[in-house]
Amino acid sequence: MKRIVLMSIIATSVLLPLPLPGSAAVATAKPGLTVTVTHPVAAKIDSSLSANGSITAWQEASIGTEVGGLRMAEVLVNVGDRVKRGQILASFSTDTVNADLAVTKAQAAEAAAALSDAQANAAGARNLKDSGALSAQQISQYLTAEQTANARLEAAKAQVNVQALRLRNTQVRAPDDGIISARQATVGAVVPAGTELFKMVRQGRLEWRAEVTAEELGRITPAAKVQIYPASLTRGQNPVIGTVRMIAPTVDTQTRTAIVYVDLPSLSNEDVSLRAGMFASGKFDLGQTTGLTLPQESVVVRDGFTYVFKVGADNRVVQLKVKLGSRFDKRVEIIEGVTTDDLVAESGAGFLSNGDLVAIDQGESKQPQPVPSKQQDR
Repeated sequence: MKRIVLMSIIATSVLLPLPLPGSAAVATAKPGLTVTVTHPVAAKIDSSLSANGSITAWQEASIGTEVGGLRMAEVLVNVGDRVKRGQILASFSTDTVNADLAVTKAQAAEAAAALSDAQANAAGARNLKDSGALSAQQISQYLTAEQTANARLEAAKAQVNVQALRLRNTQVRAPDDGIISARQATVGAVVPAGTELFKMVRQGRLEWRAEVTAEELGRITPAAKVQIYPASLTRGQNPVIGTVRMIAPTVDTQTRTAIVYVDLPSLSNEDVSLRAGMFASGKFDLGQTTGLTLPQESVVVRDGFTYVFKVGADNRVVQLKVKLGSRFDKRVEIIEGVTTDDLVAESGAGFLSNGDLVAIDQGESKQPQPVPSKQQDR
């Protein structure tokens, strides 16, 4: 009897339906997190490009001496002085030059007297040419003497001009308006011709030479505005505004970068924020572009990559790798990876993993709103 009851129990247990694997988990699955969601929004973005470089002189003039062997008598300017075109910067002693000039003037006067005598003899020879009183050879000699005396006078006058030029060159003058950037002139020194005495920043103009990669050159155009932040800029000071003058025609074969020349405002003695040789960073104004944006909290950084979580129709999230662009006003531009139709988790995205089941907070879900354009840095 016991055996019959045991067989009945076994048969009944075999005939009962077994639960499907995972069915209990499905029946009891609950969202792990409640999130708010949003859509990517198209926005007008005032984008810019960052670069680094050095501030240099637009043109630096080298001012030297054109006379040699003279003693430096006076130096009238120093480093940092602003000078005008033609202003005297230094002067040499003129004693030797004045003496040489006096000698050449005397030689010129002597040559003029010799010419007068030769002209008188030549005139008499011409008058006697047909009389036969003088031979043809004598007449030729008088005429040649006249020409020789005339040539000697011209040479003497040229020497006078040379010494007069040397006298003028004893005064070293500024070739252009500008600022003295270096000085080697020393009172009492005797220097040879061609020695550099001063360096000058022409017209006080500086430029920023930005190093830009070859890939980014196409985004920069002449006359574009640039915000420049020199190393001397203090907190609260506004950046210096420059203008792109030109882009270098070649790219460095080692660094693969090109130089972009940016004109800066004229340098003044009171402006201590700009000096040649300074390092400076800057931002090129690239105009407006249109792009998709999301709140910054929607973006998650993991293992060096950036992701967002797309919420599907079944409320499960899919991790999407995205490429970021500009950041502004707590929003970030998404260059690739999402579309305007995607529903993206916003709050709580940092706690999600791929495939998580979430609940959507309908009261806090955000609808796409127009985003005002903001100044950007790419």
